[in-house]
Amino acid sequence: MVNYNFYRTEYCGDSIEAADFDRLSKRASEQLARYEKIYRVDGDEAARSMAVCAMADALYYFEAAANGGAVTSSSIGSVSSSRQAPEIDVSAKSQNRELYRCASLYMDIYRGCGQC
Repeated sequence: MVNYNFYRTEYCGDSIEAADFDRLSKRASEQLARYEKIYRVDGDEAARSMAVCAMADALYYFEAAANGGAVTSSSIGSVSSSRQAPEIDVSAKSQNRELYRCASLYMDIYRGCGQC
């Protein structure tokens, strides 16, 4: 399992807090293991760890979006700023597509017959 130190130093992640990382990386690892069961997935342990970190980041952003995490207005002193929050698709289909994309950045995932 990927640890938080790897996430911060090797992956250079800075979005996920230490308290949330274990939970999100476990979910990401489980999804990658699912891909390994149904597809042919190639990559060394370093690539697997990077894929888990990327997937954990995506899960974090989906959770933040689902919980209203996008800031639409802010003010500091007399200066204020506001913007329209982007519409983010947090459906299961969208999440699955993004997790697959994140895993594919670091791992070779073959969905076809492979050795035809």
